[in-house]
Amino acid sequence: MNRQLLEKYQVFIYLAAIGCGLMVGAAMPDRIEILEIVLWPILGVLLYTIFIQVPLVRVGKAFSDFRFMMAAVIGNFVLLPLVVWGLMAVVPDDPGVRLGVLLVLLMPCTDWFISFTHLGGGDTRRAIAFSPVSLLLQIILLPVYVWMFFGPDFMVGLAQREMFAAFVGLIIVPLLAAVITEAWFKNSPARAGLPARLAWFPVPLLAVVVFSIAATQVGVVLDSIGLLGHLLLVFAAFLVIAALLALVLARPLGLPASQGRALAFSFGTRNSFVVLPMALALPASFELAVIAVVFQSLVELFGMAVYLWWVPRRLFPQPREHPV
Repeated sequence: MNRQLLEKYQVFIYLAAIGCGLMVGAAMPDRIEILEIVLWPILGVLLYTIFIQVPLVRVGKAFSDFRFMMAAVIGNFVLLPLVVWGLMAVVPDDPGVRLGVLLVLLMPCTDWFISFTHLGGGDTRRAIAFSPVSLLLQIILLPVYVWMFFGPDFMVGLAQREMFAAFVGLIIVPLLAAVITEAWFKNSPARAGLPARLAWFPVPLLAVVVFSIAATQVGVVLDSIGLLGHLLLVFAAFLVIAALLALVLARPLGLPASQGRALAFSFGTRNSFVVLPMALALPASFELAVIAVVFQSLVELFGMAVYLWWVPRRLFPQPREHPV
């Protein structure tokens, strides 16, 4: 099996992993403690393999095309937060659900949106250039967004040792390790294939992660089934609005169709498994945040199948050449 095929069918792999996890968790509730222990190191390795795909050492070259970069930054970090603020009015009134939705929808994807951009005929080069900028900005801005949406008292309540440990141990440490690794193999042909080899790991590691979450959180998952239909509408609405927002930004800036497609895939995909460690480290009263984050990623993957048809054929078709 090649990697493209693995990524193409990843949503079905995750669904199978979730189903197996639920069955194992329900059948052997007293034997799943080991999954809670191994989940954290697996998450750390997963995020390292994701970050290593982001060209962090080339962040300075990202602004060579100012118009595209301006559209991507404004769309992802100014306009889409306003969209999320509007959608919060229809999100179920549960603090865990609301925080999970907020976390996942505010964090733009930095890895698989590049693959979807390529598959959708978008400008992959500019998508790659924006990826490290996006990652750095979202890590800096996420606490600001949570403070703006929920207020300073809420932030103080969340600032617990477990949250800090999850942020440092599962985001900052893998990020720094990825930067060091990239700098290490940058000028070495012998090590140049390392990111390509590591690119095989995210899908199977992610399957192990969602299997573990389903098994250890089986009661929460089953109790929240009624919420999923409501969340489906919220996440689907976000996908539609995100794609239309790319069109609204691309036209006045005069961006070509390929760059418009890259914008659409950037706006539509979210960094669900980068925020997952923070969701898992939340207090017990916020346990539904994990369900919201994982469910969003599944809705998004199905949504990307629609994007691959809609974005290049309807939103950003290639202009027809007129015969001279």
